[in-house]
Amino acid sequence: MAGGTIRITYIKSAAGYTDDQEQTIRSLGLSRLHQSVEKPDTPDVRGMINKVSHLLEIETDEAGDDAGDE
Repeated sequence: MAGGTIRITYIKSAAGYTDDQEQTIRSLGLSRLHQSVEKPDTPDVRGMINKVSHLLEIETDEAGDDAGDE
């Protein structure tokens, strides 16, 4: 889990969800739909992602895992 980065894409609006979920989206650095950010893969970031995972698309990029199979 530690050491890599996570690419987070905001894919569904937080309108209609609780204010704390909207604030979590903002705390991740996302402000517009289809915007992507890269964050370090830490327990803090993973906790925020888990809270609003239904609004996000997640791609992990761990060091050493890029084998180029596909």
